[in-house]
Amino acid sequence: MRKKPEILAPAGDMERLKMAVLYGADAVYLAGTDFGMRAFAGNFSPDELRQAVEFAHSHGVRTYCTINTMPRNDEVSRLPEHLELLNDAGVDAVIAADLGAFTLAGKYAPNCRRHVSTQASVCNYETARAWYDLGASRVVLARELSLEEIRTIREKIPAELELETFVHGAMCVSYSGRCLLSNYMTGRDASRGACAQPCRYQYALMEEKRPGEYFPIEEDAQGSYILNSRDMCMIDHLDDLCDAGVSSLKIEGRAKSAYYAAIVTGAYRHCLDDAAAGKPLDPVWRDEVEHVSHRPYSTGFYYGHPGQYYVNSRYIREWQVVALVTECDEAGNARLSLRNKFRTGDTVELVGPDLRPFSMTVPDMTDSEGQPLEEPRTPQMTFRMKLPRQVPPFTLVRHAVELSAK
Repeated sequence: MRKKPEILAPAGDMERLKMAVLYGADAVYLAGTDFGMRAFAGNFSPDELRQAVEFAHSHGVRTYCTINTMPRNDEVSRLPEHLELLNDAGVDAVIAADLGAFTLAGKYAPNCRRHVSTQASVCNYETARAWYDLGASRVVLARELSLEEIRTIREKIPAELELETFVHGAMCVSYSGRCLLSNYMTGRDASRGACAQPCRYQYALMEEKRPGEYFPIEEDAQGSYILNSRDMCMIDHLDDLCDAGVSSLKIEGRAKSAYYAAIVTGAYRHCLDDAAAGKPLDPVWRDEVEHVSHRPYSTGFYYGHPGQYYVNSRYIREWQVVALVTECDEAGNARLSLRNKFRTGDTVELVGPDLRPFSMTVPDMTDSEGQPLEEPRTPQMTFRMKLPRQVPPFTLVRHAVELSAK
């Protein structure tokens, strides 16, 4: 009998962690202020890390902490203290790519399981077995593998060794994310968590004796983004992933918004539950992945080459969060916190933890003093609004608006 894999969601900071947890994640992955591959995510101080683990565990959710950079000599001496912190905080697993960091984790974080990062490029069953022999409980497979290759690995490795694969989010044009282009062009090292995404730039040719004269590299009249990758989306193929014996479905995006963490986690939660129960995917939840900022989707390398997207590097942005519900009584009287402008008479949608999306017309609102309010304007301000029914805290109010770059 096949097992239902976990939904593993990104948590770039405490707000995003809470969203991922409340919207249905089985586990979250995060980083402290050192040794993580997303230097520009909010990340967690030692105290915040303890609070994050406590919040996740109180909701039955596991926490995995990344130590997946390749530490230099002047950094590796700080690893034991960091690993002891993760161990004492109750982190469930550490995610490592460097063999030295992996070995130190076994010594200084004995209560944490050890997962091998996708940065290690595990592409075959012999490498997976080797990591298992060294003490790994899970390998995060290279994103370049096909579904058939994953099935073969599953068949030829110990049953106790778990496999984790990415199912949603940004893809990197470089093999397993090992890119030198960002470092060369901007001084920001992608392998140390500071990628400037130069793969998204539009490039042209310049002949050295004619400086300033640019020759376009064209696929068509719109130009060509020759390094630009599509985003991955496997929500329509969860049955195949379950059949392949994958233990964890990983959503990319620690540097993305709390809205992204909530909506994508919720979409995969409901669709995976349907797939595991042998039901067709509910189109309402399937459609939620279209409500977040994204590039054109593909299925990655699971069914063959995903292809590049040559037209532009812009995101599709058609929805904007305007408010967050902080409390709501049985009659639908809600207190909200403002995120972006909207006004009385606008049509908005509400979606929340296990709350099916629904639309409503914005009624009259009041400020915190009870005064009439037609258009809240101050970010984070508290105001009140009557909703058609009770909704849970952390419900998001969103407005259809075209924000895609032109």
